[in-house]
Amino acid sequence: MSEKPLQAGTEQLAIDRMLQPFYEFVKVESSGGVVLIVATIIALIWANSPWGHLYEAFKNVPLTVGAGEFVLTKPAILWINDGLMAVFFFLVGLEIKREILVGELNSFRQASLPIFAAVGGMVVPAVVYALFNSGTSSADGWGIPMATDIAFSLGVLSMLGNRVPTSLKIFLTAVAIVDDIGAILVIAVFYSTGVSVWIIGVGLLFFVLMLFLNRMGVRSPLPYLVLGVLMWLAFLKSGVHATVAGVLAAMSIPSSTRICCNDFVGAMTRHVSEYESAAGSGAVTLSNKGMLSALGSMHGDVIKAAPPLKRIEHGLHYWVAFGIMPVFALANAGINFGGGGVDLFHPVSMGIFFGLIGGKAAGICLASWIAIKLGVADMPGSMVPGHFFGASLLAGIGFTMSIFIATLAWEESSPFIVDAKFSILAASLVAGLLGFLVLRSCPLSLECSSGDNS
Repeated sequence: MSEKPLQAGTEQLAIDRMLQPFYEFVKVESSGGVVLIVATIIALIWANSPWGHLYEAFKNVPLTVGAGEFVLTKPAILWINDGLMAVFFFLVGLEIKREILVGELNSFRQASLPIFAAVGGMVVPAVVYALFNSGTSSADGWGIPMATDIAFSLGVLSMLGNRVPTSLKIFLTAVAIVDDIGAILVIAVFYSTGVSVWIIGVGLLFFVLMLFLNRMGVRSPLPYLVLGVLMWLAFLKSGVHATVAGVLAAMSIPSSTRICCNDFVGAMTRHVSEYESAAGSGAVTLSNKGMLSALGSMHGDVIKAAPPLKRIEHGLHYWVAFGIMPVFALANAGINFGGGGVDLFHPVSMGIFFGLIGGKAAGICLASWIAIKLGVADMPGSMVPGHFFGASLLAGIGFTMSIFIATLAWEESSPFIVDAKFSILAASLVAGLLGFLVLRSCPLSLECSSGDNS
């Protein structure tokens, strides 16, 4: 049965108009945060509904992967926290590598301010938590208020549009990236138990093989995927948290291309000429092998001209934002208040709440001021002190990263876990609102004003 080609201005444009709101939604930075909030609300309602037992069953249903004697069986919650989150940390690792190579972290002068700010924003919240929990059985949660949820913090910032200067967005992004590096180190060093050195060695061997592939010019993602999964399995069994494997795998992904600019332009010119010669006056059909061959050649050269790191990062972004993170929130944010409720004045609650809000703000602002006064960093253009304060408040949105560290600090059955998750949600909400209001009240810079008038 033959198919008629779509006519421009009819069916194709009609479906584009129908899907345009969806396209616009997924392009907005804050859209992932909206989906995350919806997943969190569903989890809270579900966990406290008459069907709460189904929520627990959903988290603990055993899932098996493998065949024959090589099988791995774990509850769904562990597949999510150890498996899906490894993909999330792989994406974080790609972002870190890109920032180090070509972004705000590729020189000491550029990186010094966000590094100082991020370190201050990690150390002070940990100290605040320790002041409330020192000497108690809940002291292990000190890493929880150190984390920043990059998606949420940048999502709130994007809601302000042109009211905030570009330099502030760059600053907060760089701070969040350095914060992620700190969180990864904390997880690897302090929240890994029963470490097996020889199994770690096996995992690192796979990592070295991935680096060797990069060095040899291999650009296909399949070998990296296979070795990355094997490294993840090794780390899963080693005692070091498996998400660290995701970051290491990202460091091995090639950032260069297989074809130079002149060769790419020359090849595309030839392909376009072949396409035009084969086209005649008709549309592309399955019977026009010349056009299809030219299109295939174009696609192949476009893949060669795109750095694998950027291509993979772009491809994973929507899967992580609209798939992995909402699933994580759905599985981890469901707090059942029926088992005795939340103790708002428990040291865990107080340490996390004041660590994320007061500790983050104080640490980032103080460390930034010190860096500028010492002369190791410059005050970003178009920014005023109010911008620093607002950004430091937004960095107090811990949410997914803080919840993740809480699941590493204590078992799900721990008496501290409910207080911790509730405090994380409450502090993230307050930090987001306060940060938004502070930045909303900041005077428009010349950059912002010109952006509004353009």
